[in-house]
Amino acid sequence: PTECFLSQPEEKQESTVKAKKRKKKKISDILEKSAPKPGVPADLQNLLSQHFGENRSVIEIEELKLSDSCFLPANDLTHSFSSYLKEVCPKWAKLCKNHKEKKSVVMLVICSSALRSLELIKSTTAFKGDCRVLKLFAKHIKIKEQLNMLEKGVFHIGVGTPGRVKALLEQDGLCLDSTKYMILDWNWRDQKLRRMMDIPEIKKETIDLLEMSIIKLCREGSVKLGLF
Repeated sequence: PTECFLSQPEEKQESTVKAKKRKKKKISDILEKSAPKPGVPADLQNLLSQHFGENRSVIEIEELKLSDSCFLPANDLTHSFSSYLKEVCPKWAKLCKNHKEKKSVVMLVICSSALRSLELIKSTTAFKGDCRVLKLFAKHIKIKEQLNMLEKGVFHIGVGTPGRVKALLEQDGLCLDSTKYMILDWNWRDQKLRRMMDIPEIKKETIDLLEMSIIKLCREGSVKLGLF
């Protein structure tokens, strides 16, 4: 009877593991079969509405809405990062030349990881010219180091993760006075086929960052949002 009793939970455990494996495979299959669709402004709007829908009043949700004029042309999936930036920022050289302010950047690029940030930084070579790019992620870089660099130097592009960018804003190490563009790395998929907004932590941090100041600046017309 004891052996019989012990064998039952083992079987259950095995079957649970198998069920989990089957479920995981099924999700991957769905993602693999779904054809890539370029992100459009309505996708971000829907995401914000779903996120805040249950906890906010109608008036508060209305204040988070962005008109189409707040957005740059979306990436149609045919662009490299540099060619996309050239299309949406045709006056980039002039903007860079006029940018003298410390603690601020002209363009903020938000993506899901440090590794992806480095890929995008390499991809800006054909676009950025002589402009300086700053890494704004946490991996191997202390926040104090980034605060010092922002205080002492002039940078034109900041590329990083939403959590670190938010932390720098909260500590007044980064300000958005000179920021004209914010690009979300919307369409790129990682090895698990997840986009940045498919990863719960990154999604929450990005929405928090948008709500913190970006949405207000977009509504005022000083910042344009791009979905790459």
